[in-house]
Amino acid sequence: MTLGLINANPVVHAKKERVARAEDAHNDDDAVDALDVFDFVRDIRDPEHPYSLEQLSVLSEESITVDEKLGRIRITFTPTVQHCSMATVIGLCLRVKLMRCFPPHFKVDINVSPGSHANEDSVNKQLNDKERVAAALENPNLRQLVDECLQSSELGGC
Repeated sequence: MTLGLINANPVVHAKKERVARAEDAHNDDDAVDALDVFDFVRDIRDPEHPYSLEQLSVLSEESITVDEKLGRIRITFTPTVQHCSMATVIGLCLRVKLMRCFPPHFKVDINVSPGSHANEDSVNKQLNDKERVAAALENPNLRQLVDECLQSSELGGC
């Protein structure tokens, strides 16, 4: 394994089976729910490991809420370690994926789970500040890392 990893031996969980839905599963054909969002982000690869965010239990369907009436998506993720230096990159990957998959009228909030990161307030502030997100995406190295993490998730759609 590569030296210098923050969490060299993460616990890897089995992926949940994808839920097939009938065409009439939603009351409104355009309605979005937590499972829809989870299906788009579950396969995002962790920046340090060849595993998905779902496999590392960084993300679950239960950590996503959608308020269709308010047009709001909220994702709370849990880094594998409290001092994870990649937490902002993970959040940025989630934000970019949602920007690609959902209309711009959705307000997206991305936060680390309360108590799950040593710099929780700072990470949350970075992930939800439009100017900081835009500046981060202008950095070619960071943009390449985000694109690499999203590659496997892009195969599933969007």
